[in-house]
Amino acid sequence: MRGRVQLIGAGVSAAALVPLGWWATRRGAAGQGPDEVPVDLRDRDPEATPAARNVYALLAGLENRARRGEASRTVIGQHVELHNERYNVAYGDYRGLKQPGYYYKKAQDITGRLPGFVELDLGPGYDQPGWAVGESRSYSRSWPSCRRMWGYAEDAVDLAVGVWAGLPRAADGSYRPSGTHPDCGAGGAEISLPHNGGAPAGIVGFSFHQPYPGSPVKGFPQTLNKNSPAAKDPGWFARVVTEGTAEHRALLHDLDFLADHLGYLADRGVPVLLRPYHEMNTAPGHGFWWAGQDPAVYQKLWRATYDHLVARRGLHNLIFVWSPNSWDGSYGRSPHAYYPGGRYVDVVGVDDYSGSPEKPYGPGAWTEVWYRGLERYRRPRAMAESFHVPLNAAQPHTLSRTPWVLWSVWGQALSYDNVSSPTGRNTPAEVRGTYASTRVITASAAIWTSLHKSQFD
Repeated sequence: MRGRVQLIGAGVSAAALVPLGWWATRRGAAGQGPDEVPVDLRDRDPEATPAARNVYALLAGLENRARRGEASRTVIGQHVELHNERYNVAYGDYRGLKQPGYYYKKAQDITGRLPGFVELDLGPGYDQPGWAVGESRSYSRSWPSCRRMWGYAEDAVDLAVGVWAGLPRAADGSYRPSGTHPDCGAGGAEISLPHNGGAPAGIVGFSFHQPYPGSPVKGFPQTLNKNSPAAKDPGWFARVVTEGTAEHRALLHDLDFLADHLGYLADRGVPVLLRPYHEMNTAPGHGFWWAGQDPAVYQKLWRATYDHLVARRGLHNLIFVWSPNSWDGSYGRSPHAYYPGGRYVDVVGVDDYSGSPEKPYGPGAWTEVWYRGLERYRRPRAMAESFHVPLNAAQPHTLSRTPWVLWSVWGQALSYDNVSSPTGRNTPAEVRGTYASTRVITASAAIWTSLHKSQFD
């Protein structure tokens, strides 16, 4: 085997290092514990790219250490609502339009460290007609270019490449050598991506808040069940997954928009944790258009999406993440009937908006009910969305009790309003304490550069 992946972060002493990676997780069929998770992404996708295999092996290694009762660590992540950062003056802790990646950089502003994971979104658009892009590129020539409020989609792709490969990047026709470009359709404002040291800094993911198939306007209201045909037509959702229907053709059109952007990342060797159709277990009539539906039909939607992206479009840089809403019996119901199956899912997670560190839901430590509930799937477990950083005054031992492989803070909640918490927000001390913890993996060229190289025989 070639090399080791050592999770070395700034400020971590040698005694605290936990060497993890493919070399540490490969135990062979005879040595694999019965409750441990698969360590090779090729079990799901025989054509998975080396980089995607490396990232998945790292996450599987973290998970298996935890399952064996050994010390493990958590990659700290930050979701970036880039469309809100770019176009919503009222969004977050700064009143005004923001540069792309504002909340990616905010973690560094508070702690001196960048997140080890960033999740972006290619939907839902910003209340504009049709799918569009900012500038025409090789992956976006099928979509109308230079549309107002659409430049963020390309900035999301560029930020993903930069986090994986290092920022600032060389000009590619959209950015000047200085790392800036004029915002198409927005009066020529100068747009720049945050600097992260110029070396690989982390891993990336995408969610897809997809407006309902066939929606003439792409915006967050069109993602909601109550605003979709599902609210009035009980047969509509089934037609979305039925080949030959107008609804299914509209679904594939949307998925091609997603695939074209993900394909650009695949061409540049960027592995992506893809998290589609999340929070599917919300109560019927609530949540997104794919939520609260017949679980069997939801599984068909997931598998149709998987087949389109992987089999039809040949995207083998993807790590698929399935994340139900926290199933507290009110807004979120039991998710288990919705699980698409291990042939289609690599990582399982939860979007946890039930309870708070001060008033946790269920028995055990904060988030423990969800952590234990996902154990059955034998997949790495992630806190896919949370308003809170994991380590705070009310719950200082979260990651020792529930060592999630990833923990991603949602958008502006990192430093702004958080209505689920009596304190209203994460305090700077809590954010700093999380990022400084030896249980947390932040941005580190020493870690992520090694993942660009094959760790396999």
